[in-house]
Amino acid sequence: MIRVGDLERSIAFYTEALGMTLLRRQDYPEGRFTLAFVGYGDEASSAVIELTHNWDTSSYDLGAGFGHIAIGTDDIAGACDRVRKLGGTVTREPGPMKHGTTVIAFVKDPDGYTVEFIERS
Repeated sequence: MIRVGDLERSIAFYTEALGMTLLRRQDYPEGRFTLAFVGYGDEASSAVIELTHNWDTSSYDLGAGFGHIAIGTDDIAGACDRVRKLGGTVTREPGPMKHGTTVIAFVKDPDGYTVEFIERS
């Protein structure tokens, strides 16, 4: 679960830039929050990300414990281009990882969370 400041912006980023599907979304008016679940497959057989939007909070400190989300891709350059096209930031262009040959890239989502793309061999 990650907390997001603007749910619509975050859903657009994860579905349009990263190619995930919005699996479900539920408002909780009494608690003043909304949960949205995104992923590449259904929750029964795939990992998903829970996006939590607290209605009265527009941003968060990311903290020191969270590293990044890692996503495999067949087209790392295309993935970075989609992020740029949708206003995201590529913080490390595609290239081999340090001390290895696996091609990786890093991007930031609208709330500043880091996402690593790992090109599949």
